[in-house]
Amino acid sequence: MTSVEIVRSPNADQVSTIAADLVADSVPSKLTAQDPTLWGPEAESEAGIRLSWTTLHETSRALLPDLVALREELHAEGVDRVVLAGMGGSSLAPEVITRTAGVPLVVLDTTDPAQVADALAGDLERTVIVVSSKSGGTVETDSHRRIFEKAFTDAGIDAASRIVVVTDPGSPLQKASEEAGYRKVFLADPNVGGRYSALTAFGLVPSYLAGANVEELLDDAAEVAKLVSEDSAENPAVVLAAIFGAAHAHGAEKVVFADTGSGIKGFGDWAEQLIAESTGKNGTGLLPVVVEGPGAEGFVNARSDATTVAIGPATGSASVAVEGKLGAQFLLWEYATALVGRVLGINPFDQPDVEAAKKASRALLDAPAVAATIPSFVDGPVQGHGTDWAPRKVNTVAEALAAIVEVAPEHGYISVQAYLDRIDDASFELLRAEIAKRTHLQTTFGWGPRFLHSTGQYHKGGHQNGVFIQITGESGDDLEVPGRPYTLAQLQLAQALGDGQVLAEHGRPVLRLHLEDRIAGLAQLVEAVQEDGS
Repeated sequence: MTSVEIVRSPNADQVSTIAADLVADSVPSKLTAQDPTLWGPEAESEAGIRLSWTTLHETSRALLPDLVALREELHAEGVDRVVLAGMGGSSLAPEVITRTAGVPLVVLDTTDPAQVADALAGDLERTVIVVSSKSGGTVETDSHRRIFEKAFTDAGIDAASRIVVVTDPGSPLQKASEEAGYRKVFLADPNVGGRYSALTAFGLVPSYLAGANVEELLDDAAEVAKLVSEDSAENPAVVLAAIFGAAHAHGAEKVVFADTGSGIKGFGDWAEQLIAESTGKNGTGLLPVVVEGPGAEGFVNARSDATTVAIGPATGSASVAVEGKLGAQFLLWEYATALVGRVLGINPFDQPDVEAAKKASRALLDAPAVAATIPSFVDGPVQGHGTDWAPRKVNTVAEALAAIVEVAPEHGYISVQAYLDRIDDASFELLRAEIAKRTHLQTTFGWGPRFLHSTGQYHKGGHQNGVFIQITGESGDDLEVPGRPYTLAQLQLAQALGDGQVLAEHGRPVLRLHLEDRIAGLAQLVEAVQEDGS
């Protein structure tokens, strides 16, 4: 059973009014009917080609016979290790699906050479790589494909037989893949944007090949489809949209997610992209903050600028609790996000600020000497870069952290962005709670460049009250990208610098901390956060 429980709502009257307006205008049923006019004339052309996700629980079943056949063929050949190369919606949905199902999937949504090298070090004789990209132009995914294709060939394996592609019909990637004779090309519904694509081929193909029951996922979505389509104030999508719309009007533009025993693994990371990229534009939007659990900093002590959401049973600190199976949660939150877009007066289907960071990164790759910037300070194994926004000169990591907190708006947020190996360097995630504890500001943590395809849109297009801490690090052995004039380490650094440049152009403070030694650097950062004591 899918449900939304309101534990507390300081804006109950306004919530009721917003819900009543959505119902009176028949917005849920019109959304199900794929009415592109719901978000105004400026959004109509984009919405007109982005609404097929409302019926995927029915239309995606056509994929199942081909999926069954392909998995049986691969297993008959002894190929049962699945690597996924994809970014944003192409990786976030399959990761939560497979983690929840308890089946192994190697997800590559990184440009860290060590993390990619670890994936290459697996048993290639048993490996198939799923390359997921709507166009094929995603630089990270294209790099992964090139690296694995060469690795298969070098190992004496027919590379084409081990590459499965998911893309849009008519894309350059479809044409190139068919010409290369890749094992299988799955065509996704082109009228679905990446962050709404959990139940398309982008979500289902790698998940099924890895061993997840995707038919059950579609069944769970089908069970909630009628409920979220109803023009009723009891519709859980309407309830969520009204809660977030009313909260936003009162300055609570942040939504803090904690899992309280839902059984779903990593749902917050998927919802983070959906909400941030859909609503964070035109200087408005909702910022998702994913925390470690219901007792975490930022959830248990959330202030008036945030709404706390439990994924699972309600807890004492939650304002809202949302329960339901994974497929139902996917569809519910997609409906709620589209509805809150109408409430906020924005187009929930475009991402106008994402391309700027990509362009800046490409420019830096074309002029690599630009990346060789002189540090503002050196403190042990940490180099500090870009402190011109600081109110005074800083000479240590602790001073720099204190300065960036000082310039943060009263109800702003801190974004920690780690351009590192999110497997081997996973301990860096503890910085989120440490910083939140000492600053009392909502604090997010993102792995770069993964977050650029998620919260990156909000950072530039949403409320301009964030301050940004980038963490980059020296790599050990680098990896060449076949056919490209850069390595993965060069690409990774260019992505950090490019995004930092765009954020600075938006007037936001950006502190980059470069670790000459990652392990020693983490210890230095934790010590500095504790020393700061803000």
